[in-house]
Amino acid sequence: MSTMPIHKYKPFQPIHLPDRRWPSRVIESAPRWCSVDLRDGNQALVEPMGPERKLRMWHELLRMGFKEIEVGFPSASQPDFDFVRRIIDERLIPDDVTIQVLTQARAELIERTFEAIRGARRAVVHLYNSTSTLQRRVVFGLDRAGIVDIAVRGARLVKELAARMPETEVVLEYSPESFTGTELDFAKEICEAVMDVWQPSPSRKIILNLPATVEMATPNVYADQIEWMHRNLKQRDCIALSVHPHNDRGTAVAAAELAVMAGADRVEGTLFGNGERTGNVDLVTLALNLFSQGVDPELELHDVQAIKETAEHCNRLPVHPRHPYVGELVYTAFSGSHQDAIKKGFKALRERGGAAWEVPYLPIDPQDVGRSYEAVIRVNSQSGKSGVAYLLEHEYGYAVPKDLAIELSQAVQRRAERTEGEVQKAEILAIFEREYVNRGGPVRVVGHRTSGQGAAERHEFQVQIRGVPHALCAAGQSPAQAFASALSRHAGIAVAIEEHAAHAIDRSASAGSAAYVALSIGRKRSFGAGTHPDAVMASLAAVASAWNRARPAEPARLTLSAE
Repeated sequence: MSTMPIHKYKPFQPIHLPDRRWPSRVIESAPRWCSVDLRDGNQALVEPMGPERKLRMWHELLRMGFKEIEVGFPSASQPDFDFVRRIIDERLIPDDVTIQVLTQARAELIERTFEAIRGARRAVVHLYNSTSTLQRRVVFGLDRAGIVDIAVRGARLVKELAARMPETEVVLEYSPESFTGTELDFAKEICEAVMDVWQPSPSRKIILNLPATVEMATPNVYADQIEWMHRNLKQRDCIALSVHPHNDRGTAVAAAELAVMAGADRVEGTLFGNGERTGNVDLVTLALNLFSQGVDPELELHDVQAIKETAEHCNRLPVHPRHPYVGELVYTAFSGSHQDAIKKGFKALRERGGAAWEVPYLPIDPQDVGRSYEAVIRVNSQSGKSGVAYLLEHEYGYAVPKDLAIELSQAVQRRAERTEGEVQKAEILAIFEREYVNRGGPVRVVGHRTSGQGAAERHEFQVQIRGVPHALCAAGQSPAQAFASALSRHAGIAVAIEEHAAHAIDRSASAGSAAYVALSIGRKRSFGAGTHPDAVMASLAAVASAWNRARPAEPARLTLSAE
């Protein structure tokens, strides 16, 4: 048993909802998205955004297709007030986009908030006050009735000021802040008290936002809370039920998804989860989770790298390399078994030619979000043959056979272990070409000529042995097999080709074909590869490379007699 002071903490009490329905539901369409990057995200930054960073974030959110954007807390901050005025006065708000502003339920702050939105075509005024048992006791020193009175007085003033602003369509939103720490019956009571003031209708709905201001329990508990409210609030057809999960327990994405299954219509969050403490729910992850299930996310996410760069610039915070869908390493496999599965998945996808994406370890096609396959497989000491083979084929056009790839991967692994780091693709290519391709040594093929046909076919090979010209001859078989036979006969040692593969390669004007052989020389097995504009010469170069790598024990035998 640990020495952790567990006696200080009490478990969260589950919600009594024996007939809960959310577990059997499936998300079939995207919820309404509301970005709170410019308010909730901004207030959590060490260096809050200045005007130009705010404007860049604003334009990125518009480009992504957000239709509801919380643009600030104008009564709490002059820079927020000025930004709201700027986008209104400079007509930077598209007609199909609604701005949202936040205010506490205090008269002077509400009045300042309405000054900020004057002239806007449409705006959400988001009123809140804290309702949790803890805050009632230690912050406000009020009972339930006192907290309801704060909310009702604020709601009345909001309604009155909205009526004085007929040129602006004011949408009303209320949040019982710290909802997750509030008794459900009291959350219902205070929300309905606000509804009694605002008098919503099916054609003029209000937004009731139920925030996990602090994430206090497992996501299923939040889902139960949302479903309870969804089923018990009066005039449900007059409400857009919204959620605003924070990530204190690291499960905000799951909480949001289960909340939508439980009846939520709308989700407030930020790009990549920026926000107070451990952050808000990440709207990019939520949207791409839907996308991975074939559900339209209703956001444009074709270039996640550009979105990431904007967020990092505006927030001055890095996005983690392992962040879902967008991190530098999320489409990368170092594990040998994973690399093998990915390689086979790509091959099957090409052969099948189907539209459905099915590649092991890659839940979505990286190209769908603007990422390439370039870094899907990278090599370190944990990698195997498939990673090495994949990189050589997809980056450089070498379709290395399996057994050769196994041997090569061992050399690459030794390199990774020595450096204790990743082996870059250029290093892998250098190891392969230095060790296997057109390998220098005692034997070099200069030319080849074939005469006769069928059984009478005869091959003559012009070679250099230790720099001395020689002509070797052999009858029948393929040129590569004949060359191996010629080497065997004239060196006095058993030589045979066990494996031979070749393909066209488009890497440079001087290398039109690549060939690979596994050569048995006595009791040794040696691999070699060759490249040449001529396919036959590439195969002969591969045989010579394998011979030169093996270096038989009797050097004198390499001085072959001339034909």
